[in-house]
Amino acid sequence: VQLQASGGGLAQAGGSLRLSCAASGRTFSSNAMGWFRQAPGKAREFVAHISGSGGTKYYSGPGTGRFSISRDNAKNMVYLQMNSLKPEDTAVYYCAAAKGSLGDSSRSFWDYWGQGTLVTVSS
Repeated sequence: VQLQASGGGLAQAGGSLRLSCAASGRTFSSNAMGWFRQAPGKAREFVAHISGSGGTKYYSGPGTGRFSISRDNAKNMVYLQMNSLKPEDTAVYYCAAAKGSLGDSSRSFWDYWGQGTLVTVSS
């Protein structure tokens, strides 16, 4: 599975961005997908994950209530809609895929990683 994240950029506090992740592979609907982020000088942290069917979603504290993960299995795409952005959301955002259909918040759980897309939020 190869992953290509896009959609990052500069946003103002309170604004929105939508990140996209394109995945290769014929079994995309069988793979849980997730988003992580890594701020400068900090460890990579979990943001959200979605099951292969899209029926189960889970969010971490920072994104809860502001971020929304979704997927389009017909297009092999997963998205992260980020609203009410804050300067502390500034980070490189990575999409990840698991071999199984259910996700996990642990970084070590994920099998495939994209290259990351930079999100910068100005105050």
